[in-house]
Amino acid sequence: MAKLVMIATTAVPNHVRGALSRWMIEPVAGVYVGTMSARVRDELWSAVSASVGDGAALCVHPDDNEQGFTVRTAGERRRAIVDFDGLQLVQLSALEGAEQEMPPIPEGW
Repeated sequence: MAKLVMIATTAVPNHVRGALSRWMIEPVAGVYVGTMSARVRDELWSAVSASVGDGAALCVHPDDNEQGFTVRTAGERRRAIVDFDGLQLVQLSALEGAEQEMPPIPEGW
């Protein structure tokens, strides 16, 4: 059964954008949406993730889990998807060169 798939790209080579536009529409620059089978989705994602180069890509598709969807990423991103007891959560990494300091704990805590 075909299901909705969304792929977002940042700074990927033109041939990756061309491959995505054959299967999906691009309603906003770098965001691709389409309906396809799991097999086509997996083959397309394999091609995209192998070709992102210095860019990055993210794929969100329906899945049979608590959240109802799965997130896949390829390339270097500031946001990383981490598994926390079966839930996929977003973890932000610190900016390069920024001092990461814990804020003071308020009195009474």
